[in-house]
Amino acid sequence: MMTLEQVRPFLEEGARLGVKEYYFTGGEPFLNAEMERILAETLKVGPATVLTNGLLLDRERCARLRALSDGSEYSLDLRVSIDGYDAAGNDPLRGEGTFDRIVQGVRNLVSAGLNPVITVTEACAGAGSRAGRRRFYELLAEMGIDRPRLKILPLFRIGAEAERGGSYAAWQELTEADATGGGSWDHLQCSSCRMVTSSGVWVCPILVNEPSARMGETLADTLTDFALAHRACWTCHVEGASCRT
Repeated sequence: MMTLEQVRPFLEEGARLGVKEYYFTGGEPFLNAEMERILAETLKVGPATVLTNGLLLDRERCARLRALSDGSEYSLDLRVSIDGYDAAGNDPLRGEGTFDRIVQGVRNLVSAGLNPVITVTEACAGAGSRAGRRRFYELLAEMGIDRPRLKILPLFRIGAEAERGGSYAAWQELTEADATGGGSWDHLQCSSCRMVTSSGVWVCPILVNEPSARMGETLADTLTDFALAHRACWTCHVEGASCRT
């Protein structure tokens, strides 16, 4: 986990380079004892989003997060991950008892006056269908969310997901012909974001720990082109995968 002292230089560099928003993910960000202090520093320079599994969102933390949000001119957004409409669908993927804990965490956010984005991957069968979305909207209403925000994310067939559902086929890779009008790749999240970790800066959050995706020690080191040679890049292109929206 990155300490506040490790994060601060990147916030300063980001401000100099014109970074417009900051995302925190993991693992689970709130396992970091300094996470709230890190958010307080971040909210001095720009909007912040935390991608969380929701298991550590007790009432006290949610109240502190609301205070951080109220005390900044920039927005604080919470994105809570869940992988099923109920415990039977979620818990085999996220662990026994996690569904109820996630629901309680979301309710705690709502009680604190925060409106989280609920994120679901397509590991949840049918999540992206009209019927699947309707079931999630019903679940969000049960959690007390009256302005629902739901994001369905595609699966990247790498790591554990490759073992569970199969890896990419040989044809699932990008070519120059896949670029949008004028040869642009601006629709990909790597065109405007980088992933900072304690072991360097990576091209995107999906490819952290992929040796070829490590771009340097600082944000300035990453202001170069990156070869879209990994098959996960294909998913970003085809599915429009991005944490930005």
